[in-house]
Amino acid sequence: MIVGRVVGSVVSTVKHPAYTSTKLLLVRPVSLDGAEEGPEMVCVDTVGAGAGELVLVCKEGAAARQVLRKKHAPVRSLVIGIVDHVEAADGRRMIDGRK
Repeated sequence: MIVGRVVGSVVSTVKHPAYTSTKLLLVRPVSLDGAEEGPEMVCVDTVGAGAGELVLVCKEGAAARQVLRKKHAPVRSLVIGIVDHVEAADGRRMIDGRK
């Protein structure tokens, strides 16, 4: 799993049937200091996240298909949580979910 920030949405009128009635988000990974890093990824939203929100992303296809209950769906990444903040063991807040 990774933490990322929603940077946009993906609209597709023609798509695989597994994506029917799903919302697709464009998510950019963030480092533990909150800096955006790495390439964006398209994720199926399972929690109702929106632009600018910090999210938890499952990037493993088998786990994603289990969550969606679609055994043969061509899905790799899911937004599975909206992150309020990430905190270190010493109590230091590393990433704040607010913009």
